[in-house]
Amino acid sequence: MGEIRVCLAGATGQIGRRLVPAILEAADLKLVSAVARRAAGNDLGEALGGPSLGIALQGSVEEALARTPADVLIDYTHPTAVLAHVRAALAGGVAVVVGTSGLKAADYPEIAVAAATAGVGVATGNFSLTAALLQHLAKIAARHVPQWEIVEYNKAVKPDVPSGTAGELAEMLGAIRHPQAAVADTHPIGPHDEARGAVIAGTRVHSVRLAGFASACEVVFGMPGERLSLRQDCAESAEPFVFGTLFAARRVATQPGLHRGLDSLLFEPQRA
Repeated sequence: MGEIRVCLAGATGQIGRRLVPAILEAADLKLVSAVARRAAGNDLGEALGGPSLGIALQGSVEEALARTPADVLIDYTHPTAVLAHVRAALAGGVAVVVGTSGLKAADYPEIAVAAATAGVGVATGNFSLTAALLQHLAKIAARHVPQWEIVEYNKAVKPDVPSGTAGELAEMLGAIRHPQAAVADTHPIGPHDEARGAVIAGTRVHSVRLAGFASACEVVFGMPGERLSLRQDCAESAEPFVFGTLFAARRVATQPGLHRGLDSLLFEPQRA
């Protein structure tokens, strides 16, 4: 495949503004359109405090894709908007990389069918390399250790619980098997059973929201007399997501179907 045309949604956000120069510097990628609702109508470069790039910001993904053909939509917008953006892209035969939290387990069957029908790829999840390694190693551990729980930590203002990373990890582990229930869960004592955490695909998940955290996800595996902790911490920076996002953009442009998690692109064989 030649040059991959990219539409970037959320181009003026924390991660989007770091992706702009990375896409512009990539020899095999071309930034053809960008979306930022509040800055719509302005030049992308000027909106980011730099020289003009000749790319006018659009107010919606639908408008951007209708105005300028693209091969891949990269979405770093808002949890409430992401499903509509995926639907719009797939309806137009555009592959999608979704770095935004907000997709639910019930959304994926629809997305998988739409991607297969359109004959394009969709990649979702946390595009940090170390987060992908966390998922990959946790799936290995779940095959051998019978019990685990997930704790995720985020800044106080993050509204979605659990984080997309933790929720997706729980679903990935649940696809392997459900952990054994803790003996204490058989007959809990006390008025607040919810203190044991939400159950997602069989896994107990706990969300911490406090000032002082950026983002972290930990899965703890337990056996009698021993335990294994796998934890990924991410600073409040966009840098960890650049490599994985662009890697995914290149891969979905040639690999149709749904790819949940960067680890599925890094460690699973490419589809013919």
